[in-house]
Amino acid sequence: MTEQELSNAMKTYGDTVYRLALCRLQNAADAEDVYQDVFLRLLGQRTGSWDGEHLKAWLIRTALNRCADLGRARKRRGAISLDEVPDMARPVDEAAAELWDAVGRLPEKLRTAVHLFYGEGYESGEIGALLGVPAATVRSRLRRARAELKDLLGGFDDGKSVSEADGTDPYARRAE
Repeated sequence: MTEQELSNAMKTYGDTVYRLALCRLQNAADAEDVYQDVFLRLLGQRTGSWDGEHLKAWLIRTALNRCADLGRARKRRGAISLDEVPDMARPVDEAAAELWDAVGRLPEKLRTAVHLFYGEGYESGEIGALLGVPAATVRSRLRRARAELKDLLGGFDDGKSVSEADGTDPYARRAE
């Protein structure tokens, strides 16, 4: 990979890699380390025949793997709370900030699924391929995450399941 290709990849996908690492690790310094490691590894790859989607998938998979490596190391040395993350990494909108703070309190598997689905715009099948789990597992994680977020944010229950209300899932995105 040339320096120009690396620069383009960093401009195009750098935010995605950093946000994913920050979501997964909840530590800005570790997220920066993952960002750096991922793009250093990319520099050593032969990417001549890769299209944009293949490159993005490789970056996300590599970031997830590096996060897992750091997560194991973090268990040995402890971690800081999400409140200690600099304000620049937080959403500006107060409602969004409250929501993403609640997302940050979810278990790692649920938090990652929510980030990839809502934050990065991947479909459940794509997320499943990235995480190495079936798409149904991703949908279950998203469903559990929404239920936990509802509890964390003080949502109300109208007594109906989403599918009973009108036969559709308001959280599901439709291909148009």
